[in-house]
Amino acid sequence: MDLQVQTREKFGKAVKTLRQAGMIPAELYGKGIENLHLVVALKDLRKVLKQAGESSMINVVLGKDKRPAMISNVELDPVSDAINTVDFYQVRLDEKIKVKVPFEFVGESVAVTGEKGILVKPMQEVEVEALPAEMPQNIKVDLSKITKIGESVYVKDLNIPTGVKLLVNDDTVVATVTAPMTEEEEAKLAAEVKIEDIKVETEEKKAERDAVKAATDVAKAPEAASKTK
Repeated sequence: MDLQVQTREKFGKAVKTLRQAGMIPAELYGKGIENLHLVVALKDLRKVLKQAGESSMINVVLGKDKRPAMISNVELDPVSDAINTVDFYQVRLDEKIKVKVPFEFVGESVAVTGEKGILVKPMQEVEVEALPAEMPQNIKVDLSKITKIGESVYVKDLNIPTGVKLLVNDDTVVATVTAPMTEEEEAKLAAEVKIEDIKVETEEKKAERDAVKAATDVAKAPEAASKTK
């Protein structure tokens, strides 16, 4: 997938005008190459993020120059979640890279829909090693394989594309279904939380008392010293 970019000439506070015009400041870097300061249209970047994600290879196109790259970082505004900047990492097509790829959970488990089990997903992504052109956008996890409470989907159960290696143990749990908590278990958990809260509060008050006492002792020290003279 191609992404058209342009050379950027505005930096610092001046990039605000770029964002107002629907353009996003960007950087292209990589092993043995000179960093390029770029700008990309927000609408084009959003399209690439939707179709390719941050784990698939794209072509960053600058004029007649086309460079294979991965989206290495998307910086969002902490308040509005708007895209502030984006970084591209230029890759070599003959060199494997390591990237975190998200899981896509598909299908439904009858252990959840029929037995009211609780679906637990300990992992949302996994580190993957592959050639850039073979890097998948996501790894699908079929939840329909879980037919009973207590069953799980493991890494070894996943359908991994050819040339792709998951850098995690085959026996790692990706998804599991547990039994719903009984009323007694919920009450016990609530009681444990309250006890822990009380304990933390007590420790905090003790720390406050110790701090006040220490400050008082320091204040009294000169007075006590003068009385002994």
